[in-house]
Amino acid sequence: MRIHSGERPYECKECGKTFSRSSNFRTHTRNHSGERAYECKECGKGFLVPSHLTKHRRMHTGERPYECKECGKVFRQTSSLRPHRRIHTGERPYECKECGKVFRQMSSLTTHRRIHSGERPYECKEQCGKAFISSTALIKHRRIHSGERPYECKECGKAFTGRSNLKTHIIIHSGERAYECKECGKEFLLPSHLTRHRKIHSGERPYECKECGKSFTRRSHLTTHRRIHSGEKPYECKECGKSFTRRSHLTRHRRIHSGERPYECKECGKTTQAAGSEEPTIAT
Repeated sequence: MRIHSGERPYECKECGKTFSRSSNFRTHTRNHSGERAYECKECGKGFLVPSHLTKHRRMHTGERPYECKECGKVFRQTSSLRPHRRIHTGERPYECKECGKVFRQMSSLTTHRRIHSGERPYECKEQCGKAFISSTALIKHRRIHSGERPYECKECGKAFTGRSNLKTHIIIHSGERAYECKECGKEFLLPSHLTRHRKIHSGERPYECKECGKSFTRRSHLTTHRRIHSGEKPYECKECGKSFTRRSHLTRHRRIHSGERPYECKECGKTTQAAGSEEPTIAT
């Protein structure tokens, strides 16, 4: 009846939040007390409610009881299955009011909005102070400093900082290029690569620098460009301490120390450290 009447007789003395059910009120009070009465016997982690413990246990057991009827993929939680289904239906119910871009999950929209607001709540405090719009971006960034590459290709042993990078790489081995440009017939490994390519034909450059007005087809290009204004050089050579704005520049620089010369002239057989005609040098 309280659903219809709107009555919420259970009030939290800590924060004033009210509840229609005593069970919801009791669960909420644990947020303030820090009590986590439901403990995992495997790892000792504690939880506020038994349902959270049940979900957590599946990490240890490997149980994935929720199956997609379209493709057979299985999930530990119904909350993960629901947004997955939208891949098949094409449904994207969450729209950005700023630019009209739509998303399958509310969390993706929340992260996207920070592009417009400029909010970057996740900061690399231990190393360089760089801030990010999502916690996953920060976790991936930290691997630049630690050198960690936890995602390894079973085919060739190449390792990556992010799972998405590994997924893209695996497609290289399969040779599959399922996404074709209707304008020129060029084929791509991923739909995101096709979307990016189409901007060449349309001339669209949606990522604009607020400092100078220059615009780019890719967000990554804008991120790199901003370092011209900020002076940020996040990629440091461990050998000599020289820093660079791009990882590719650091990779090329390291060859000065290692002596690697991977580019060979087909005419004369001469090898060089860089793909251009000039060799990089160490400034004296």
